[in-house]
Amino acid sequence: MLDLRTIRDNPDAVRRAIRAKQLGGALESLEQLLVADEEHRLLRRDLEEKQALRNANSKRIGELKRRGEDADGLMQEMAEVAADVKRLEERGRSLEARIDELLLEIPNLPHDSVPYGESEHDNVVVKEWGTLPEFDFEAKPHWELAVAAGWLDLEAGVKITGAGFPVFRGPGARLVRALERYFLDRLEAEGYTELVVPLLVNADSATATGQLPDKEGQMYQVADGYYLIPTSEVAVTNLHRDEILDADALPLRYAAFSACFRREAGSYGKDVRGLNRVHQFDKVEMVQFTRPEESYEALESMTRTAEAMLEELGLSYRRLLMCTGDMGFTQAKKYDLEVWSPGQGRWLEVSSVSNIEAFQTTRLKTRARPGGASGKGRPGPVHTLNGSALAFPRTLAAVLETYQTEDGNVRVPEALRPYLGREFLA
Repeated sequence: MLDLRTIRDNPDAVRRAIRAKQLGGALESLEQLLVADEEHRLLRRDLEEKQALRNANSKRIGELKRRGEDADGLMQEMAEVAADVKRLEERGRSLEARIDELLLEIPNLPHDSVPYGESEHDNVVVKEWGTLPEFDFEAKPHWELAVAAGWLDLEAGVKITGAGFPVFRGPGARLVRALERYFLDRLEAEGYTELVVPLLVNADSATATGQLPDKEGQMYQVADGYYLIPTSEVAVTNLHRDEILDADALPLRYAAFSACFRREAGSYGKDVRGLNRVHQFDKVEMVQFTRPEESYEALESMTRTAEAMLEELGLSYRRLLMCTGDMGFTQAKKYDLEVWSPGQGRWLEVSSVSNIEAFQTTRLKTRARPGGASGKGRPGPVHTLNGSALAFPRTLAAVLETYQTEDGNVRVPEALRPYLGREFLA
């Protein structure tokens, strides 16, 4: 959430940001917010004047009564003033609630380094790594390889739940477990603290990180007002809601493995075949809380961490700098990492790494100062960042397709072999 003063002082910059992010519907919310804010400030001025008059009249009435003089006229006047104060206070509370509601509908401002663009076609490739694999045979897509070998059971998932809920069997399940251990071990070596967090969050948590109201249609809501997490970022970031952190202890680095749940919509054909787009998937997430002056250095470092994993897995990838129109509601700057899928002849996104700046911590009411909550000095802002390291389905798809053999088997990347415990595939 943007700070109200920032919006009030820079309305044109916010308008430009809304248009740049292709979120034109937020323009109406912005104009309503500016009107409500102006009315609220005028009301506060009137209220303070009425309160001062009420206090002065109360003092004068007391003096008149002590002198035995008639105070009836002044008491009648004060009753009218008191009624005005009550009315203004009620209107003020209504305006404050409306302002808070409208603030949730205003997106984050893109960083100056983010290129303008209207769609995914305007994203900028800023890095490529690896040589695209070539085969002496026709490469198969992962769904043919894994289903034929019995590692992936899509039909069982449909029977149990529905499309987009895959079942992994035998070596396929062990390969998922190997990815989990490898990713978490790599992040531990980078100084991240591993967490196990709830898969359900309440509406306050989803609102604090920006999933609500922006992505309500993409989340699964269950009984008692809970939501299944679309990413463990939601739970991890809320660890420090309503807290004052110790600025000297920043950055805080967290890593969490979890199942993730998303109501993906829309695409057909190869875009949704196999593991390309599923409703339940596993992911290891990185989250950082940093000082504002260090957050963009942290963005580069987190992205490099995810890239190093892809390099160790031997997967050709590219880094995209996302344009304004394809960046999202909460992000100030975002990179996507895509791996090459030789069986499909296309790039697959496996990681997004984003700097949210203070957009989430303003909602979270998370701040920092030296010495923490008991320290001296005014608490200052904290920036949050998050990134996938990595999302399992498409990473697994790329591993299967990159390391496939002509006989339909799959070799295992060297980085994963210590986690399989015994001879695995080919």
